[in-house]
This record gives sequence, C-alpha cells and structure tokens, in this order.
Amino acid sequence: MKIRQIKSWQWVLIVLAFLVALDWAIRRPDSRSRDLNAAIQTQGSAELKKYPYQFHVLRVDGSTAVMATPRNFDSPAFRFLAVLYPEINVKDHNNPAFIAVEKLLGKHQDEAKDIVLAQPGIKEVRWELDKEWLTRHHIEVPVK
Repeated sequence: MKIRQIKSWQWVLIVLAFLVALDWAIRRPDSRSRDLNAAIQTQGSAELKKYPYQFHVLRVDGSTAVMATPRNFDSPAFRFLAVLYPEINVKDHNNPAFIAVEKLLGKHQDEAKDIVLAQPGIKEVRWELDKEWLTRHHIEVPVK
C-alpha cells in the first residue's frame, strides 16, 4: 500500500481552513446572545429592522448584555453618520439634517437596548464600539 505525501500547498490549504474554522468558532455568538439578537429582530419596529446599522448583542456577561454600537466618545457619531448619509454636512452640528439623523440613531439605539433589557435575566446593557463594522466601512477606529 502506497501512502501519498501531502504537498506543501495542500498543507497551506489545510492550515488556512483550520484558521477560518477557528475564527468562526471564536466569534460565533453564544446561545444567549443569539436569543437576544433574535428578540431585537422579532420585536423591533419596522424602522429599526431597516436601519442601515443593525444593533446587536456581542456577548452576555452574567446579567449584562454587551451590545455593539457604531459610536462612543472615541468615535463620534458624525463619522458613522457621514458614511450612512454622505449628502448631509455632518461637520456642522447645527445643521437640522444632521440633528435629525443623530436623533434617529439615538432612537434606534434606545429601542434595541430596551428590547434587550426586557428579556429575562438581563439587568444591564453595556455598549462596546463595533470596530469591525467601522473598519469594514473605512471609518478610522481609535487605537487604545
């Protein structure tokens, strides 16, 4: 019986497939996070469901749901909103159109948070900057 040797390029493919599977397993949400994300999708308003950014739970730490957000003190809303609404001057914070889309962002973020807080076992929401989304949309992500 002849044993076939694996060529170096085949090893590269095997290692690459393993790394992709490992990355998926590490970043896959746990069952509680999936349930909370399903609640956002099923209980959210039509406006929340069609909003370009989908608020979601990254993980659950005890009774705290850690949710993704496209804004925080290090990455202000105008950077995110400039991508969603390129026609609006987001550098002018007195611009009525900017104020309107900023309020809309806050409304949807609050709605998603309220849905998560209404779920059994969740007492608090902590926000974490969604660096992955920002990077995918070419928005500078603060380095800490």
